[in-house]
Amino acid sequence: IVAAYLKRIDTIDKKVRSFVHLEPELLLKKAQKINTNTPLLGLPIAIKDNICVKGAFTTCGSKILKNFKPFYNATVIDKLEQEGALIMGKVNMDEFAFGSSCETSCYGPTHNPWDLNRAPGGSSGGSAACVSARLAPWALGSDTGGSIRQPASLCGVTGLKPTYGRVSRYGLIAFASSLDQIGPLTQDVKDSALLMNIISGYDQKDSTSVNTDVPDYLKNLSGKISGLKIGVPKEYLNTKGIDEDVKKRILESIKLLEKLGAASQEISLPHTEYAVATYYIVAPSEASSNLARFDGVQYGLRVNQGKATDPSPLIDMYMKTRGEGFGLEAKRRIILGTYALSSGYYDAYYLKALKVRTKILEDFNNAFKKVDAIITPTSPTGAFKLGERLDEPLAMYASDIFTISANLAGIPALSVPCGFTKAHLPIGLQILGKPFDEQMLFKIANAYQENSDWHKQKPNLL
Repeated sequence: IVAAYLKRIDTIDKKVRSFVHLEPELLLKKAQKINTNTPLLGLPIAIKDNICVKGAFTTCGSKILKNFKPFYNATVIDKLEQEGALIMGKVNMDEFAFGSSCETSCYGPTHNPWDLNRAPGGSSGGSAACVSARLAPWALGSDTGGSIRQPASLCGVTGLKPTYGRVSRYGLIAFASSLDQIGPLTQDVKDSALLMNIISGYDQKDSTSVNTDVPDYLKNLSGKISGLKIGVPKEYLNTKGIDEDVKKRILESIKLLEKLGAASQEISLPHTEYAVATYYIVAPSEASSNLARFDGVQYGLRVNQGKATDPSPLIDMYMKTRGEGFGLEAKRRIILGTYALSSGYYDAYYLKALKVRTKILEDFNNAFKKVDAIITPTSPTGAFKLGERLDEPLAMYASDIFTISANLAGIPALSVPCGFTKAHLPIGLQILGKPFDEQMLFKIANAYQENSDWHKQKPNLL
């Protein structure tokens, strides 16, 4: 199996460019030694470049972590290996997960397998693209504002952001610590449920991990959803900038779920319009704090300038290292976050954003008193062209308009393929659930996939 995937990678990944760190000979040696009498049978899995794997390059798509190799595994990696998974290699991402197109990586962009001139989405663009191109059976990504679900939508695969605290973040290099979650990208819901069975659960090494029971996610995937109540927020389908193709496919998907026995009703999430603005105060503020540790002192890039006898050699080294090590988008977010946290602006920006975040959570809590799950588009459009939004940060940020709210509220959200645009680009259906109710999302999505074949479609790259 590993040899077959490596052969396909050798043929196709020069077009897609999803992998950034891959050692084929070492991988084959590990495959020969692995005990296949395990739940995952030695199957390979691709890992986003911000999840630590002991002794393997983990660089977050950034020059500032050049040649960094962790001396420990992330908890999710330990769990996967205990179940017999084979860690395949690292896949591309926007630098430090800052982006929605997988273009800000120091390794260059990943290309969308459905149209190589278009972006795969981000920041987990490499994870989504490699699964879509069948270069790996599944992958792990991370989701801070839509970074699993938006690329899953644009690449036509299944992607889950678990409830905040459901999956350990230990060993995930942090972007925004109150928003980040690790999750799976797979070809279908059953594979996603299988991986969640393995990576979920309490971890003492992660202070944000929640000590609550983890169900068997593979149970209750019966395809029966009769009697379930599904909410359709009016704010989402009437959003400015949503493609008519996307809106049409979402409405068709809702009709299919109704045909299967679910009842839909219009709901309101009134603070949705403030989600993007709130996110781009909270996330950069946390990023500014988290990225302060990358200074060239202990690991990664160091740019030595001047002499020890100079007036401020240490400050000079900091400035040169961070100036050359971080890309444009990383610098933009660090500056935004530092400004929002600075004296005189903290109350006006960061504190106000936290209050709005609470209002967004209250919107969901009120909605879930009436419905079992919420249906929305994942992305307002299909995949956009590479370079199209790179110089327009606000247009890029708007790519996550439908996904950000779930991170701010900490709730689980799942994206599944639900059709194509007129240009034959994948469209994603997003299902949002109550905290720690991933089981409900899987139940609805599995019923949808048992009665449609969008998830079975694959791009032609040969």
